[in-house]
Amino acid sequence: ASSMGLTGAELQGDINGDGELLARFEAIRAHGAVAMGLAESVEYAMNKRQHTPKIAFLGEAASYTSSDGREIRGEDIHILARILSMGKLHHAMTGTGAVAIAAAAAIPGTIVSKILGDTKSEIRFGHPSGTLKVGAEAIQEETSWVVKKVVMSRSARRLMEGFVLIPANS
Repeated sequence: ASSMGLTGAELQGDINGDGELLARFEAIRAHGAVAMGLAESVEYAMNKRQHTPKIAFLGEAASYTSSDGREIRGEDIHILARILSMGKLHHAMTGTGAVAIAAAAAIPGTIVSKILGDTKSEIRFGHPSGTLKVGAEAIQEETSWVVKKVVMSRSARRLMEGFVLIPANS
């Protein structure tokens, strides 16, 4: 976050109305897509591959007010995290972003582990709508790190519950 002049505690209104900032994020995202081999050019990434990769920014734990007005205390979280999706700041955190943050917390030398001060197998991070608890197990195999497991707490309410009745003769 600090490399973009941000804190990591920003909400949608702070980011989504700033066209210059969104353009900077999009340029970084598009160049990242090319570097990752997901797009053949920056132009292709900007025009035809806008959904991935996502871009996130992180900050040291700090107190903030969530988008619904709840006070999130800095001492209750390990890190601040925000993610952009389709060119706008996401209202909470994407599931893929959450597990990526968990994996990064478990691997030494990542931006996440550097902000945390060390690796952690479980963290709670603050996002625009509140907090989310995630975890990961990673091991070093030869010259690379392999993430063996990631976990994420359920953050959404149950949408439905039901039964499917199948006749006995089928």
